[in-house]
Amino acid sequence: MESTDTLVHAEAAASARLLAVDATALRKSFGSVHAVEHATLQVRPGEVVAFLGPNGAGKTTTIDMLLGLSQPDAGSVRVFGESPRAAIAHGLVSAVLQTGGLLKDLTVRETLQLTASLFADTRPVPEVMQRAGITEIADRRVNLCSGGQRQRLRFAMALLSDPGLLILDEPTTGMDVEGRRSFWNAIRADAARGRTVLFATHYLEEADEYADRIVLMSRGRIVADGATTDIKNLVSGRTVTATLPNADVAALAILPGVDGVQAMGDRLIIHTRDSDAVTRHLLTQTEARDLEVAAQNLESVFLALTSEGSAS
Repeated sequence: MESTDTLVHAEAAASARLLAVDATALRKSFGSVHAVEHATLQVRPGEVVAFLGPNGAGKTTTIDMLLGLSQPDAGSVRVFGESPRAAIAHGLVSAVLQTGGLLKDLTVRETLQLTASLFADTRPVPEVMQRAGITEIADRRVNLCSGGQRQRLRFAMALLSDPGLLILDEPTTGMDVEGRRSFWNAIRADAARGRTVLFATHYLEEADEYADRIVLMSRGRIVADGATTDIKNLVSGRTVTATLPNADVAALAILPGVDGVQAMGDRLIIHTRDSDAVTRHLLTQTEARDLEVAAQNLESVFLALTSEGSAS
């Protein structure tokens, strides 16, 4: 069996110049609800892509179609050049979902051994436990594992077939901060070996820190797709924050270039297209102190592009 640093499926797909994901003009409706509308998504081998959007945006429905769990009403999906179900059958793609897939009376090791028995060829169970960081709980029954430990177990299960594409749907839900950091360190280490990763998350800082590229979905449509820095540049302007007790929010809101003002106690947050002018006004015309000027963050872009008033 080959070294863990060599992902046979991913390399074979890359050499054949196949896209890890090639989804074109996907549509999916449930009765009168249009869950996905004309969504096109292409992911190259080796990319780490964050799939973002508010609840009801269509992310999970899209992921279900990528995994062959649901058939699109229109459009096409290919995974490494194959249908989703064929790609899964050949071990090219695995998923870490939020719930399900675990038998609570088995131990962690027994769960992995049972899963491995379903494939003709797998990575060794001790290896995937080590890579997922669950070696120390190998003999623990699943019903005694924490939520974070169960997600790590699902990650280990997904690694058994040595897939070229790993799809994660809200993988760190229920984890504490340290658990999330440790989980993502394991994912990034695995991605560094060449695996393609597509993950949906509602933790925007995870997307900002760990993704090479961000795909943003809103009301069934993909509204932005690009590198993290490019996505942030889609919303112009900067944010000026300052401490100013008893601030006249109404007066600040009508300053030239100001798009919005928020007051949280004595702390002001001003969204502006002219941060120099706002800063000058605060320093010369008010008692403001502790000023900070920052570029738009991912959260502000997310809100701007997915708000009810934004274009579809």
